[in-house]
Amino acid sequence: MRAIVYLIGAGPGAPDLITLRGYRCLQQAEVVIYDHRVHADVLQYAPAQAERIDVGGGSGDASAQDAICFLIAEKAREGKIVARLKRGDPFLFDHGGEEALFLHEQGIPFELVPGVPTAIGATAYAGIPITYPGGGDTVTLVRGFEDDGRERTRLNWDHLAGLGGTIACFAGPRQLPRMIEALIAHGRPADESAAVIVNGTLPSQRTMTGTLAELAESVAEQPVGAALLIVGRVVNFREHLRWFDSRALFGRRALVMHSKEQPDDIATLLEHRGAEVKVDTDAGLDVYRLLLDRKVDVVTFTSASAVLGFLASVGADQASDLLAHTAVATLGPAAADAITRANLTPAIHLDNGSLPAFAEAIAGHFTPAP
Repeated sequence: MRAIVYLIGAGPGAPDLITLRGYRCLQQAEVVIYDHRVHADVLQYAPAQAERIDVGGGSGDASAQDAICFLIAEKAREGKIVARLKRGDPFLFDHGGEEALFLHEQGIPFELVPGVPTAIGATAYAGIPITYPGGGDTVTLVRGFEDDGRERTRLNWDHLAGLGGTIACFAGPRQLPRMIEALIAHGRPADESAAVIVNGTLPSQRTMTGTLAELAESVAEQPVGAALLIVGRVVNFREHLRWFDSRALFGRRALVMHSKEQPDDIATLLEHRGAEVKVDTDAGLDVYRLLLDRKVDVVTFTSASAVLGFLASVGADQASDLLAHTAVATLGPAAADAITRANLTPAIHLDNGSLPAFAEAIAGHFTPAP
């Protein structure tokens, strides 16, 4: 295949939200040039032998962006298939347009692979339809930073505050409170519904809702990271349409100890119930450190071999201390017997049953009684 550059939108955060076209292009890549905001798991879709180059956070610094453009062109001139990965969509508040124009001027073939924009993905996962009949006829997207790195945006706030429909503002931690204050100061009703979404589409997603005045106070008292601010009547639908962060295991972290006898399908089943899942066979995963840092809510064992593998990896004498703050879940008599022999008591146990039933038992353990 001839050398080519694929400018790929990796989507709003979650690795499985990359498009099928983006996935297929990434599978062909010989070089992957990516922004560090792209989820690490997306890189696993590229061939193992592909060169991977992290070019940072997509800084607005002109010299840094020029260097990225020259790097992309250099790799393509070496005859390589280059995948340029960007979070969200390459042409929405990103430098994808600059990179595409540079490649055009250099006579280097390229293709643009659109991605799910953050404003669309994050709101969908928060249960907020960015448009809705009766919610206004416009959607206004606002970039909360400047190319030269200044904190303030150059916007006609009077005009912006007076627009109907929905406003979606991309904002950094210092810009967010200023943008809310500016909207109110220039005439946006202080009691209008608004939401702040952080880490949209990821297991760590947080969504805060309230009036503009309430959110202004909240983010001033407790700053958040890079966020998406949504202003408009559509925010009121979250109470009825939230689905992602209402699942039984949302916000929980699960460690699946793989089993020779059982497939690792339990990981997928727990993810479907909202958990952030790690499997002990994941590349670079340090099970000991993960448990020592108390970053796991539940550890699953579906066979005696899974228990023995765990004890071998962390040390039998360390197991009880490492699991002291974690729920142990076992499936089947063999796993329960092996855990008992290690002087551990499972908090969740299913003696007989399917993997879906086991996942339900784990979810039930963490679901508050009505």
